[in-house]
Amino acid sequence: MRQATQVKSSSETVLVVDDEPQILSIVSGFLCGQYHVLTAKSGTDALQQSEKFKGEIHVLLSDFQMAGMTGIELATRITAARPKIKVLLMSSYSEGMLVLNEGWHFLPKPFVLSQLRSLVGGLIHPGQTLVGALRSAGKAQLAHALK
Repeated sequence: MRQATQVKSSSETVLVVDDEPQILSIVSGFLCGQYHVLTAKSGTDALQQSEKFKGEIHVLLSDFQMAGMTGIELATRITAARPKIKVLLMSSYSEGMLVLNEGWHFLPKPFVLSQLRSLVGGLIHPGQTLVGALRSAGKAQLAHALK
């Protein structure tokens, strides 16, 4: 069990699960600047993290295919205990169609980190991503975009 130590003023928590250490490190490192990040290297580890963590976990970001427990099995078990959690599964899965539960989301690998930021932000704050994007565009660009 690892918990990212770099936490900014955010109160939102993201549980990142991947059995590939390099991906787990990159993704959790990228998100820890904006969110409270919990990490797990397996489905079993993630279930333990979820049980131990007393606060709200806003997003489960999990690899789709992992040894021992798939991302779908993990998400099913965590959403049973935490019905408000948002689910984002990521994978390079290419062997047919994926069928996900209603309200679950999928991010194909490889992805650009800005895609990840937008998806996680949109899951945590639905409807606010456009406002944030417009703010970051700057006042001059915003004025031009509204013309």
